[in-house]
Amino acid sequence: MLRNQIDKIRLLFRKDRESYLCFYRILGFYPHNIQIYEQALLHKSSAVRSEKGRPLNNERLEFLGDAILDAIVGDIVYKRFEGKREGFLTNTRSKIVQRETLNKLAVEIGLDKLIKYSTRSSSHNSYMYGNAFEAFIGAIYLDQGYERCKQFMEQRIINRYIDLDKISRKEVNFKSKLIEWSQKNKMEVSFELIEQFLDHDSNPVFQTEVRIEGLPAGTGTGYSKKESQQNAAQMAIKKVKDQTFMDTVNEAKLQHSMPSEMDTELVEPELTESEAMEPDTLETKTPEVETAANEVETTVNEVEATETEKA
Repeated sequence: MLRNQIDKIRLLFRKDRESYLCFYRILGFYPHNIQIYEQALLHKSSAVRSEKGRPLNNERLEFLGDAILDAIVGDIVYKRFEGKREGFLTNTRSKIVQRETLNKLAVEIGLDKLIKYSTRSSSHNSYMYGNAFEAFIGAIYLDQGYERCKQFMEQRIINRYIDLDKISRKEVNFKSKLIEWSQKNKMEVSFELIEQFLDHDSNPVFQTEVRIEGLPAGTGTGYSKKESQQNAAQMAIKKVKDQTFMDTVNEAKLQHSMPSEMDTELVEPELTESEAMEPDTLETKTPEVETAANEVETTVNEVEATETEKA
């Protein structure tokens, strides 16, 4: 509290106090390093560069925020649902940190109006708000530390916008979402049961692997095949956000679409019916036609010979 009062007094002497006030309304506290929050809202399409000429965007902060968000939400869910199994906790956390939820949260707190991006860029997509939210979490962590970051999530986000009991009961079909994505992007997706074993209580456990264009994209374990597929699909959905992985997938897809050596062998073009008939008609005689022609020639010669004798 005292820290906020000191920051508020300092704010009176700053030229960029409007920016500080803007972030204060979202965060509930004044930033120490406002530049890191501003960078969290720089989409890569904005083409902003540092004084040294390096691109400035929120991708590194997004990477950091993704990990911090997983830890904080996992902490909150673990303490909220005592006695629940690991699978339940994992699914509940996933529903909170999934892209659709983060997109909505970004809009709720007003981040969507602060993001800088190029309107001409095709990369302005439905993931941008959620990515910025993750980067914003990364900025809070670097500026204020883990505890303040967790406090922000609990007091300013969870308590205001998320009903944990309700979201824990919500069914999310990750397998359907992945298949829908694959159809939209024309990618081949397969689910393979790779292992089946018994746990320490002799309950059957299944492990499924998801493959995208033949490449492993995620594995999932569950007490049924359906549960293991859902968990694997959930991991794969997160994996397809990794550009390095998607570059590898696109290369594999290109290899699959290339014709084989047998297909690339030269094949003589087929002739039309008229083209096929012309050479035989003009240059070649069948045995039957040749015999008939000889007979006609012989008959003509005999007739000529008879006429000569009569003359």
